Amino acid sequence: QVQLVESGGGLVQAGGSLRLSCAASGRTFSSYAMGWFRQAPGKEREFVAAINWRVGSTYYAGSVKGRFTISRDDAKNTGYLQMNSMKPEDTAVYYCAAGRTTGWDTPTSEYEYDDWGQGTQVTVSS
Repeated sequence: QVQLVESGGGLVQAGGSLRLSCAASGRTFSSYAMGWFRQAPGKEREFVAAINWRVGSTYYAGSVKGRFTISRDDAKNTGYLQMNSMKPEDTAVYYCAAGRTTGWDTPTSEYEYDDWGQGTQVTVSS
C-alpha cells in the first residue's frame, strides 16, 4: 500500500497559479503511475492528469492541457501538479492517486488507482 499526502491547495484569483504536492511513502514508485483527479460540488470526480513514474510520460484532460503540468521528483518520492492560468471552473477538491502500471501507461480511470490521498481544496475566485 502507498500512503499519499497532498498539500498546496488554497484560494487564488482567476489567472493565478498554484502548485499541489503529493508526497508518497510505503513503496518504491518505479512501477506506478500517479494521477490527479478533482471533484467539484455536485459533480463526479474527474481525471485531471497522470504521469508514469518510471518513464515520465504524461497525459492531461483536455480542460487543463496547456495550463497544468504534472511532474515528479524521484529523489523526494513526490509528485506535483503546477496549475497556471486558473479559472473559476477549476474550483474543486483535488486528489492524488497511485496505481500500478506497466510500460508507458498513464491511466485515466479512477478504477485503475488503488491508493488515494485525503484531498486538498482549491478555490479560484473570479
